[in-house]
Amino acid sequence: MARGAIAAQPDGRTLVAVFASPVADHLLHFARDLGYRTVLVEPDLGRVETRRVGGRSTHELASTVDPSFADGNCDVVVTDHDRPELGMVLKKALETPARWIGVMGSSRHVAQHVPALRELGVPDEEIARVRRPIGLNIGSKSPAEIAVATLAGLIADRNERPGGFAF
Repeated sequence: MARGAIAAQPDGRTLVAVFASPVADHLLHFARDLGYRTVLVEPDLGRVETRRVGGRSTHELASTVDPSFADGNCDVVVTDHDRPELGMVLKKALETPARWIGVMGSSRHVAQHVPALRELGVPDEEIARVRRPIGLNIGSKSPAEIAVATLAGLIADRNERPGGFAF
């Protein structure tokens, strides 16, 4: 198996990357290769560069998170914790049955999403569904490394594994 070219089979998983960013680009690319349905959520469509392969867009595009794609088999990754739309986008994500919701950001800094969600009247037990930081702790710095760490963490979580080198 390790030497062969076994393509990942789509199995109903969806990865939603919120906000167009270099990390979102890598997340969507790698997730598609892993068999995920991929969706970019960007409230400001002017920020989006649509990439096409064979005449088709490489991922779906939406302006908000909604249950048409954010079902119980969906992982939502917010790739920018400083955008003014952060609270509203997360509130919409929390209104879906998404399996996993997380926001990029260092544990050394204040979590911007908590006050943004409280200001919108989201109860603390719902806010607690949002994970931060996300991904495996591998010292990621570049957008590609952050995407790999994030996807590895999602795969470990989905498979009920701790991630890292704990077997």
